Amino acid sequence: MSIKITIDKGDSIDKVLRRFKKMCEKEGLIKEIKKKQYYEKPCQKRRREFLKRKRRHMKLMNILKIQATKKRR
Repeated sequence: MSIKITIDKGDSIDKVLRRFKKMCEKEGLIKEIKKKQYYEKPCQKRRREFLKRKRRHMKLMNILKIQATKKRR
């Protein structure tokens, strides 16, 4: 997972830094670093992932419910 940025002659440092930050964010590096900054117990990790799956499932169910009500009309 390497990030390479080409620097043109006329590019300012601010512009290059902004591009670098955007690429890091796109790759998910910032999220990963923040997540690994502190130790997380295995039970906390399982709970966080369970809640994430539950939210995703509830969102999907709400979408399906909305689509079903539109079809009835």
